Amino acid sequence: MAPYILLVEDSRTQALRFQLELQRCGVRVDVAYDGFEGLERARTHLPDAIVLDVDLPGMDGYALCQRLKQENDTAAVPVIMLTHRDDARSTQTGLESGADDYIPKDEFAERNLIESLRALGVLQQT
Repeated sequence: MAPYILLVEDSRTQALRFQLELQRCGVRVDVAYDGFEGLERARTHLPDAIVLDVDLPGMDGYALCQRLKQENDTAAVPVIMLTHRDDARSTQTGLESGADDYIPKDEFAERNLIESLRALGVLQQT
């Protein structure tokens, strides 16, 4: 069965950008548009990985990641933060909140996301 990834991204344009790239790799993608919706979908559907933005309405990505890592059912699910915040302090905060990887949204973001998912064992190596 294809890997299932939950993408938590408040920008519909950005969500579509990454959703299409993941689907090209054979991934099933579900999109949540705010932190609370992302938490509920993660609890309900238990994805193989969660990709989330930092700047989310309701609950930001740092708080969402902490909550996911504290709950028994979602603690082992890899979390990748994918965000425009690319400074050292934001990266450190993301990793300290429990993220398995922290990727800036730049021209390499799609490729880096796919490589991170492969390194985490969510996607097959090619």
